[in-house]
Amino acid sequence: MNKIVILLAMLLGAANAQAQKTKLEKATFGMGCFWCTEALFQRLEGVATVRSGYEGGTMANPTYEEVCTGTTGHAEVTEISFDPAKISYDELLEVFWKSHDPTTLNRQGADVGTQYRSVIFYHNASQKAVAEKYKAELNKSNAYGKKVVTEITPAKPFYVAEAYHQNYYNLNAQKPYCRAVIQPKLEKLEKIFKAKLKKKA
Repeated sequence: MNKIVILLAMLLGAANAQAQKTKLEKATFGMGCFWCTEALFQRLEGVATVRSGYEGGTMANPTYEEVCTGTTGHAEVTEISFDPAKISYDELLEVFWKSHDPTTLNRQGADVGTQYRSVIFYHNASQKAVAEKYKAELNKSNAYGKKVVTEITPAKPFYVAEAYHQNYYNLNAQKPYCRAVIQPKLEKLEKIFKAKLKKKA
């Protein structure tokens, strides 16, 4: 009898885990260097995983060095798996728009090239509609004082970046780039989106 109870518990646990897994949706954003983007979205409640990678180009399985030439057509992006019951796509977009400059074409700060373009790769019609509506409202209200140039395009093959790019800020927080560029973005996130952040242990 105990074996049956244990087996049923295991099956129920597996079913629940699968149910949780199927609830997750994807969002893919490019907003400059993916080290910055990854660090921001990792801290949001409802975000399960964030992977840095390359999307939007013509070459299969590009390397970082190849993408950096600006000739492959890829953008540095982060693929975000999130639970829409905890954080909506609209909320992710709000963080996206407020955490970089969407008015600079193929550039974020000192990072210049098409690989650093502001881009939203949508995964369904709903994401497309929301993104386009948000962009139109920003331009109509002249929110940035300049036109938003963010590209909104269908999701294309996503290629995971090399291992040393993953979880970059958390593993390299004391490096000069992290302290000078990423840390101020995290401080801004803390101020603007404090209620959306994961609770610290």
